[in-house]
Amino acid sequence: MIRIVIVVLAAVVVWALLVWIIRQMKRGDIDWKGIGVIAAFIALAFWLRHVAGMG
Repeated sequence: MIRIVIVVLAAVVVWALLVWIIRQMKRGDIDWKGIGVIAAFIALAFWLRHVAGMG
């Protein structure tokens, strides 16, 4: 039962984030530089984990 509650809550959070992202895209208030930095940081973390085996 607790798994169902967690899955439903996660689905609601994902849905809310998608709605927020779509609204931000329509208004054009997106900070693309910040998104690029976040994506680069995540890619670097995966690459370092692959190369060094840390993380």
